[in-house]
Amino acid sequence: MSQIFDLAIIGGGINGCGIARDAAGRGNSVFLCEMNDLASVTSSASTKLIHGGLRYLEYYEFRLVREALMEREVLWRIAPHIVSPLRFVLPHHAGLRPAWLLRLGLFLYDHLGGRKLLPPTRSLDLSRDEVGRPLKPGRFTRGFEYSDCAVDDARLTVLTARDAAERGAVIATRTRATHLARAGDIWRITTEDTVSGARNVVAARALVNAAGPWVEDVLAHGAGNGTKARIRLVQGSHIVVPKLYAHDRAYIFQNGDGRIVFAIPYRDDFTLIGTTDRDYHGDPARVTATAEEITYLCAAVGDYLVAPVKPDDVVWSYAGVRPLYDDGASEAKAATRDYVLALDASEGAPLLSIYGGKITTYRRLAEEALEHLAPYLPGSKTREGWTASAPLPGGDLDVSAFPALAGQLVRDYPFLTAAHANRLAHAYGTRAVKLLGGAKSMADLGRAFGATLTEREVDYLMAQEWARNAEDVVWRRSKLGLQMSAAEIAALDAWMTAALVTKEQAKL
Repeated sequence: MSQIFDLAIIGGGINGCGIARDAAGRGNSVFLCEMNDLASVTSSASTKLIHGGLRYLEYYEFRLVREALMEREVLWRIAPHIVSPLRFVLPHHAGLRPAWLLRLGLFLYDHLGGRKLLPPTRSLDLSRDEVGRPLKPGRFTRGFEYSDCAVDDARLTVLTARDAAERGAVIATRTRATHLARAGDIWRITTEDTVSGARNVVAARALVNAAGPWVEDVLAHGAGNGTKARIRLVQGSHIVVPKLYAHDRAYIFQNGDGRIVFAIPYRDDFTLIGTTDRDYHGDPARVTATAEEITYLCAAVGDYLVAPVKPDDVVWSYAGVRPLYDDGASEAKAATRDYVLALDASEGAPLLSIYGGKITTYRRLAEEALEHLAPYLPGSKTREGWTASAPLPGGDLDVSAFPALAGQLVRDYPFLTAAHANRLAHAYGTRAVKLLGGAKSMADLGRAFGATLTEREVDYLMAQEWARNAEDVVWRRSKLGLQMSAAEIAALDAWMTAALVTKEQAKL
C-alpha cells in the first residue's frame, strides 16, 4: 500500500468509468474497482440511445432535457463509431396526447439543446410516407419525425475505461470492495479478487461510490451514511425480435398508461423494443425480463403495427435495474432520471455517492463530480471540460468521415467481407487497424468462432478491453450472441478459459 491514489472509484458502470477518465485526464492518480465485468448490469441494459428524453418534458425536467440534448452531438463527435444519428417517428394517437402538445414538445426539443448537426423535426403524412406503411392503415394518419442518436452502451463504457487506463488510471475488474475505512484524510479500501480470492488494501485521498444499484450496500461496508439521499430501484426490460420493417427509422409509440415504448432498428436484422418501468426489490444481479413485461411490450407495439408481435417472436430479452434517486414519485415512470451527487466530508476524507443518471449525461455527471471533489484533488481544476472534445479510442475522425471507414478497411484488407468490415468499423473505429495489424488473409486472424468473430479479435478484447469469458465478448463487447449458436459460444468460452490459464502459468 505504498501508493496513495488521489481518487478511488467503486463501480465500473458508465458513471464510474466517466469519472475515472475525466479525473485521469486532469492529472489525478485514479484507481477503479468493479466486482464484475465493466458495464455488467445497468450500463449494458439501456435502450441504446443518446437522447434528450422527450417524455421528461411532461415532468418539467427541463434542466435534464437541455443537458441531455446538448450532449447528443458532443458524444457523436467524440465517438462517431459507436454513436450514430437516428430519426424517430412519433405517430399521433387519437385519444392520447393531442397533436398540438406533441408539436410543442418537439419545438422545445429542437431548440433547448443547441442542435447544430442533427436535422430538425418535420411533420409527416403517414398515409403517404413510407414510415406509415408498417402502421395499421387508417388509424394513424399524422405524425412527426425528430432526431436523437443510437449508441452501443456497453462499448461506450468499455472505451471510456480504456481511455482512462491509457491516461494512467488503474482499472481493476472482478475486484470487489469488501471494506471501507477512513484514517484521517485517507480512505483505506480493502479489495478482493473475485476469481483468485486475493486481498489488497488501496489508499486514496477521495472516494467515489458509483456502485449503481449497490450504492447503499457500499455505504454499509464501512463508509457510513452522512447523506439523507436514498435510492429507488426501477426495472427496465427490453426484447429483441426479427426485423419488423424495412426502413431505417425508429418509432416512439404512446400507450394508454402514459408510458412510451420504442421500436428501433437493431444490428441490421432485428428490432429492439423497450422499455418497461416497475419498482424492483431483490438482487440487482438477478433481474430478468418477466413474462408479463414481454407480453406488455409485444402488445404495446402490436397496437400500432399491421404485423402482430408475439412473445414467441422474441429472440433475446434483457433487463436492467436503474438506480434512480428516490424523489418520492408515486409511480416508477414518474421518478426523476436526473442525477444527485451526495458529498460526505464530515469525518475527514471525502466520499461522493452517485444517485441516478443517464447514459446520455454521464460525461457531464463526471464533470460535476469533479467539481464537488475539487477542494480535495490536486490540480483537478486543470483541463476542465477536456472530455467534450477528446475522442474516445477509435473515434479520432470526423463524423462526416466515419461512413467511409468500412470501405477503407475492405480496400486495405480485401479478404474482409463488407459486413465484417462494417462491424469492425462500428466496434473499433480507427483502432480496427490496430486489431487487424498486418493480416493478409482470414487465416492470419486465427481461429474462427462464428459470426465473423476471430481469434485475433478475442485476443485484442482480452488484452485491451478486460474481457475474460464468452459472455463479456458476445453480449457486452459485441452483440454477436444474436448470431452465434450455443455451441459456438460454449467453444469460445472454453478457448478463453484455456487462454487465461496459459497466461497465468506463464507468470509463474
